Amino acid sequence: MKLLNYTTSYFAGILLVLLGIWAVIFYLEMLDEIYDSLDDGLENQKMLVINRAKSNPQVLQKLAFEDGSYTVKPIQQQTALNFKDSYRDTLMYMQNEDEYEPVRLLETVFRKEDNFYKLKIITSMVEEDDLIEDLLFSLIFLYVGMIFSIVLLNNLILKKIWNPFYTLLQQLKSFRLEKDQKVNTVSSNIEEFNLLNSRIEQMLEKSISIYNNQKQFIANAAHELQTPLAISINKLELLIDKENLSEEQMELVASVLNNLEALTRMNNSLLLLAKIESQHFPEEEEIIVNDLFTSLVYNFQDLADHRNMKINVNASAVLKYKMNKSLAKILLSNLLKNAIIHGDKNSNIEVNISENSFSISNLAGDQALDADEVFTRFQKKPSREDSTGIGLAIAKTIAKNYNLELEYSFDQKHTFVLVLPD
Repeated sequence: MKLLNYTTSYFAGILLVLLGIWAVIFYLEMLDEIYDSLDDGLENQKMLVINRAKSNPQVLQKLAFEDGSYTVKPIQQQTALNFKDSYRDTLMYMQNEDEYEPVRLLETVFRKEDNFYKLKIITSMVEEDDLIEDLLFSLIFLYVGMIFSIVLLNNLILKKIWNPFYTLLQQLKSFRLEKDQKVNTVSSNIEEFNLLNSRIEQMLEKSISIYNNQKQFIANAAHELQTPLAISINKLELLIDKENLSEEQMELVASVLNNLEALTRMNNSLLLLAKIESQHFPEEEEIIVNDLFTSLVYNFQDLADHRNMKINVNASAVLKYKMNKSLAKILLSNLLKNAIIHGDKNSNIEVNISENSFSISNLAGDQALDADEVFTRFQKKPSREDSTGIGLAIAKTIAKNYNLELEYSFDQKHTFVLVLPD
């Protein structure tokens, strides 16, 4: 959800609560004002009727509401002396509506000469259900209008205010260290945005500097380490070719040579891992995993035949993904090589390719590996001295760089699953 929409959703929720509370308070205040106005009107009618009764005896003969809004009935003196004026709501049949309608009723007493009379006066009032309905519709219109105003405000005013932030965000979205890009910030009258721009520029300058230094270090390390290793291996191979070495000397030289070759492989793997983490492979293209894996199977067929293993590929769809082709080849080859080298001899390797995933399974013992450690560097079986223990770590790093999920599971077989992002 975008920032402006997120803010609008909060405003909408807060307004809904506030308007609900306001509606209740307003409704209660409105009822109180209506009752107060009706009671004042009834009090005025009371005074008019009493004054008219003093001069017109016929008023005292008004015993029912059929022809007016009041009734007068004689009562006992004792009852009259203990009586207090009362206002209450009641229902009365209205001929024009053909139903009972709410009315406000005032009951009081008055004295004329030595007689006491009970006076009832009624007046029509607003129906509460109609009042609530009208208030509800007014509240809905008010709420919709305010939300519409907020959305309009966000799009016309706040969007303009936040323009420097969104401009910076868009540039950061496409920023790549390996492409030596620069971020052009937009100046603003808002102090916080200018501070953000300043800090982003400083951080990017430092990151670019660190990246370039690391890139230079990797290049120097590749040259400085590979050259003496290659020279040492060549000299040892020349030394072995000499016939005057004893068997014990030959074994010692061969041991040193094996260690140097292992060190060379380790160095190459670590350099490759560093290059991947430093984004030294910016070129990307659409990779058809089916075709790439088919070529890898052909390349590794001799190794599989040597271990008497069969590779079964089941492709239910064409799997495509945009990434660096060299890294895609390294990722798949490491998974395939891991399955061949660490799988049981005379077993099958099962490969499944679907529209959004790639999985490879092999038999290798009957115990699961530690899922938290399997992708850690230098994790290898003691029986595999020729393994560097970095192959799966490299595969995991490549997958992470391209937002791919590489997971391990065990269900009678060791399975590595590569899942494309949604």
